[in-house]
Amino acid sequence: MDIEYYLDIIPYILQGMKTTLIVFSLTIILSLPLAIVLASLTTINSKILNKLISIYTWIFRGTPLLLQLYFGMYGLPAFGITLNRLNVAILIFTLNYGAYFTEIIRGSILSISEGQKEVSKTLGFNKFQTYFYIVIPQALKRSLQSISNEVITLIKDTALVAAVALNDLLRNAKEIVSRDYRVEAFIIVGLIYILMSYVVVKISKRVELKFAYYR
Repeated sequence: MDIEYYLDIIPYILQGMKTTLIVFSLTIILSLPLAIVLASLTTINSKILNKLISIYTWIFRGTPLLLQLYFGMYGLPAFGITLNRLNVAILIFTLNYGAYFTEIIRGSILSISEGQKEVSKTLGFNKFQTYFYIVIPQALKRSLQSISNEVITLIKDTALVAAVALNDLLRNAKEIVSRDYRVEAFIIVGLIYILMSYVVVKISKRVELKFAYYR
């Protein structure tokens, strides 16, 4: 085993880890609240609002994420919106995963019986309190498995930022492989993605235990 070679390439690969983690973490931080708000709004009897949310989720779930990234990078400037590459990636990833999370949470909200909402009214809860204390916690609990699966997919999808010339894990590894004609860099990156997925699975299981007392 060429230890010196590994010691030479690993630091450069890990430089791309910063971009991967920024895109991943900010996508989660921004897309989940967006999805909770939009999913809650779909319960309002407003045909116009529901239609707009449906169009949003339809577009972002129905088109490839890579195409969306290209549009954000090269299409938005045509409308006078110019962002740096990292901000484009964060914006597009947030909107894309926000659409998926919206549909997941919306389905969970609809699965909660009306009887529970009626009981909350008899306890003196207003509509906001009912959703905040009763509906949303249960909806999130029922959504956890599906959300966790999407988060694991997100880990892998972050590699797409290389398409808009962001130096993430995969792009840095590709540069090394192109330079040295050796595949070790790809193997290292693959192990890093597997490790990240493992961490997400472990965290999701802990979160499921936290929500276990909700019925």
